Amino acid sequence: MTDRLTSEAAALDASHAATDRRDRFLLPDGVVYLDGNSLGALPRHVPDAVADVVTNQWGRDLVESWNTHGWWQAPAAVGDRVGRIVGAAPGQVVVGDSTSVRLHQSLHAAAALRPDRHVVLTDPDSFPTDLYVLAGVASQVGWAVEKVVPDKMAKRLATSDDVAAVLVSHVDYRTGRLWDLPAITAAAHDAGALVVWDLCHSAGAVPVGLDEHRVDLAVGCTYKFLNGGPGAPAYGYVAYRHQAAAPNVLAGWHGHAQPFAMERDYRPAPGIERMRTGTAPMLSLLALDAALDVFDDVEVASVRARSLSLTRFLRVCLEELVPDVDVVSPSKDERRGSQVAVRHEAAYGVVRAMAGRGVVGDFRTPDVVRLGVAAPYLTHADMLTAARAYADVLASGEHLDAGWSQRSTVT
Repeated sequence: MTDRLTSEAAALDASHAATDRRDRFLLPDGVVYLDGNSLGALPRHVPDAVADVVTNQWGRDLVESWNTHGWWQAPAAVGDRVGRIVGAAPGQVVVGDSTSVRLHQSLHAAAALRPDRHVVLTDPDSFPTDLYVLAGVASQVGWAVEKVVPDKMAKRLATSDDVAAVLVSHVDYRTGRLWDLPAITAAAHDAGALVVWDLCHSAGAVPVGLDEHRVDLAVGCTYKFLNGGPGAPAYGYVAYRHQAAAPNVLAGWHGHAQPFAMERDYRPAPGIERMRTGTAPMLSLLALDAALDVFDDVEVASVRARSLSLTRFLRVCLEELVPDVDVVSPSKDERRGSQVAVRHEAAYGVVRAMAGRGVVGDFRTPDVVRLGVAAPYLTHADMLTAARAYADVLASGEHLDAGWSQRSTVT
């Protein structure tokens, strides 16, 4: 069986050779890294790019770098680069702050754009930050929060005209379920509601098509499939048609129409620049800018094709090598993001034992082994290695070792 799977992996890797970008990343030898949906790997050229920012721009040119090196324009310029990846024309994405801040801004903007409606829908299984931020904004604007599974939202939206906005994560962070962005967006619009999409687990892995599908607002982090680095700044998208009326509830001087006039009263800048707040974290922003070079010569649709082949093959390997494996990620390509999640009662021990064998995944409470597939730097041979590690850990009982009983704060 394993000889056949080895041959199949080699054939699949040969057929997808055009999208193999592993040589552009710094990865430890002997490690299969399946946690890129938590923290993307380091693009090989980023250290030199950051060293130039520190040594030459900051170190030599000092404050003049805001002008001579384009620091002031960077939040919108890098935003346009992210925009290309998520299907947004220039002038609709700005980078800076955290996903929580961007989500707070977007939800307040939605409330202002739909002032006579007082219900917001969201997925009960969304990432906790989304639920926390939404609860806070709802208390501030007077929304009632209704938790509805995304594939039932269209039915709920059709029942009344009280929904102001819908907040959905494009990909379920635990199971990897990919929700139907075009259909949910259309259903929200048919009901007169706005839609806010969280793209944290899809940007850079799944074609999004924000403009194509007339999404209203979107947010996302850049340290997962975009490989921006730990704590890399997040981004916010506001469609052109909403920008003039969308307020920035976190108004700061960088979002002012004339920031260096130092006026006492706030006047929002035109366009997406109004969604800027304070000074962006330039070192991490420019590290992200360099990291995005990885996508310069590859379309997200091609990355998606590679990802689907990798996750499909990983599932095949798990099902052939592990009796009664409980794969909870969707088997259908159109419903699956870029990960394969497996349920096991001792999931934490499984994840730690696999890491001991050089296969790095992660654990999600209460019982999910999450194997994230960052397609540019992974191969089908890696998928087979991961499945073998999973099978060997269970067969040996390593996951039950007492040494794995103390959970770390991260995984």
